[in-house]
Amino acid sequence: MKLFRRRPKLPAESRPALGPEERVVAWCTVAESADVVVATNHGLWLPGAGRLGWHEIHKVAWSGRELRITPAEVAEDREGYTVLVDGPVVSFLLLEPGEVPDQVRARVTRSVAYTTHHELAAGAVRVVGRRVSGRDGLSWAVRYDSGTPVDRAEIVEATGELVGAARSTLEPAD
Repeated sequence: MKLFRRRPKLPAESRPALGPEERVVAWCTVAESADVVVATNHGLWLPGAGRLGWHEIHKVAWSGRELRITPAEVAEDREGYTVLVDGPVVSFLLLEPGEVPDQVRARVTRSVAYTTHHELAAGAVRVVGRRVSGRDGLSWAVRYDSGTPVDRAEIVEATGELVGAARSTLEPAD
């Protein structure tokens, strides 16, 4: 019977340097290599790239064989939030993915506490509040639509107001 089948244990030589209170929730090997993809309660360990926190992943796509990750990169730090852009997409062929795709989807989705899209005077912006494993409160970020003049004073001011309004709806007043 497969009802009580145990999943194989992650080999010690493949185990990443986990942080305090970090634990493995799923893992699998990358096709035709000795590399592994490891999902933990804090993020996703990728071969040759270290760990991406769940809040640092913009998009995930699963084809049934290939896991494609679009990480978020910080373009600018502003007061109370960061401006993010898409990083280079990385993909991994996973022939025996086990629970990895489900864990990735669930944990990235769960990290999003708030998201709204707003039209601006020129362009548009998405405001996102995300949970960060091991930290209280939300991490606030924005991602501008392509073509939005992100450095124009009125765009920066409007964005700050939108983030402030979003924060006030979710965070208790001091």
